[in-house]
Amino acid sequence: MRLRSIGSAHVSGLCIGGNPFSGFSHQSPERNQEMLDYHTPERIHEVLRSAEKHGINTFFGRTDDHIFKVLGDYWQEGGQIQWFAQVCIERGDPDAWRQWLAGAVELGCTGAYIHGGVVDNWNATERWDLFVEALGRMRDAGVVCGFAAHQPQAQTWIRDHLDPDFQMCSYYNPTDRSKSAHHQHAGEKWEDEDRRAMLDVIATIPRPVVHYKIFAGGNKPILP
Repeated sequence: MRLRSIGSAHVSGLCIGGNPFSGFSHQSPERNQEMLDYHTPERIHEVLRSAEKHGINTFFGRTDDHIFKVLGDYWQEGGQIQWFAQVCIERGDPDAWRQWLAGAVELGCTGAYIHGGVVDNWNATERWDLFVEALGRMRDAGVVCGFAAHQPQAQTWIRDHLDPDFQMCSYYNPTDRSKSAHHQHAGEKWEDEDRRAMLDVIATIPRPVVHYKIFAGGNKPILP
């Protein structure tokens, strides 16, 4: 599989994400639970081994106790996949991203990026100071650094005001994050106009772009 450089890392053209491992289906609460029930630590290890076997060398996954344990154990067993850590906040604790970033660095992440919902919220509330702080903390930690976002406006602000190693662009903007950065199960939308708007922005970004939610979280299947 082809490799591309993002900062100091060599990243496979196709990567593996962790939403199914953590029960984020973007389809229904029932599907969320099915994902959690199915993805035992042993099965997650099997999936990661299969990914590596087929040339995928990078995992984009959450910063939470579950993923920390699963990934740490996988590496202890000899797994080699590199981790780009999705740095999150907690309900009731908007400052938790700092501790999760520090924990991911300590565990051994290759890269880190601020969660797309958090970035959308920071952009909507004009918390430019947090963007600058987050980039500085990632740089100081010596990891490949980036920002995810679902909002094209957030991506253009990052493009024009910051210099991360990469931007991570969602093809769809399923929920309004202006009042809350957290995922909401109800009312997600998957509109083609959002996809077109993000693709227009991607064409203007002068650094590597990681594309995600390409098939709308499984809501726009590639087969009829």
